[in-house]
Amino acid sequence: MIDKLELLLALAKERHFGRAAEACGVTQPTMSTSLKQLEEILGVMLVQRGSRFQGFTPEGERTLDWARRIVGDARAMRQEINSLKDKLSGEIRIAAIPTVLGMVASLTTPFRARYPDVRFRVVSCTSAQVLGLLENLEVDAGLTYIENEPIGNVRTIPLFNESYRLLTSPEGMFGDRKQVTWTEVGQVPLCLLTPDMQNRRIIDRALKTVGAEATPTLTSNSLLVLYTHVKTGRWASVMPAKLAETLGLADKVRSIPIVDPVVDYSIGMVVPQRDPMTPLIAALVQIVREVAPSLQ
Repeated sequence: MIDKLELLLALAKERHFGRAAEACGVTQPTMSTSLKQLEEILGVMLVQRGSRFQGFTPEGERTLDWARRIVGDARAMRQEINSLKDKLSGEIRIAAIPTVLGMVASLTTPFRARYPDVRFRVVSCTSAQVLGLLENLEVDAGLTYIENEPIGNVRTIPLFNESYRLLTSPEGMFGDRKQVTWTEVGQVPLCLLTPDMQNRRIIDRALKTVGAEATPTLTSNSLLVLYTHVKTGRWASVMPAKLAETLGLADKVRSIPIVDPVVDYSIGMVVPQRDPMTPLIAALVQIVREVAPSLQ
């Protein structure tokens, strides 16, 4: 049953029979047979079939909810039993929004010092993707905003509040100021993240509250692209204060606090709402709670 539920989860991720079978290391006929057997066991149709994958039936969607729970518990059980006979090991998969990538090492480094046999895989994605990957058991934890938009049924561990800075050259518009207002930021030609990023939506909302609107001269889903442009001294951007500190500012770049109003949002770790937590996630949560005060 567990194996069949794993196949169902793979199909939910890939939305394609062939790719799902390949991801699970089985042939497509084997996958089709296993899914039909699961339907026979449950007595309902789970998948809308045609020449290609067409989606899940309502019963299939509900079964997916149970599959995530059951498979997640089964994986946790295996991990806990293994940890009883061996020291903590394995891989922790973390999905993080781009603006927090610079501080991931603040968590992984002390963790690895305590548990040297644990490996990490870190991927960058939008806040919506973080939650989707977590729900579908494709990652073990996420680093994202925890109070701005709906985050679903997850456990949250606060890390720090994200505030914002205007990054610009000393010779640029408002580049000689100790602080700027959001109204003034609205007058600056900016390079910003793309609108699908929650950080960009936060900036747009902040500008809207003062009757301003962003007019980006360049957009990208990569903060590296934005920062390398700002670093030339000929571009400006709005970035989180902690990220600006992590990047290290060149002589050509100033980080100017944005006020009136002061905007901040809570950043934290999200993990599945499951008791007991797996040994790896329990250890990660402990490290996060220990490190969080130093990030404030």
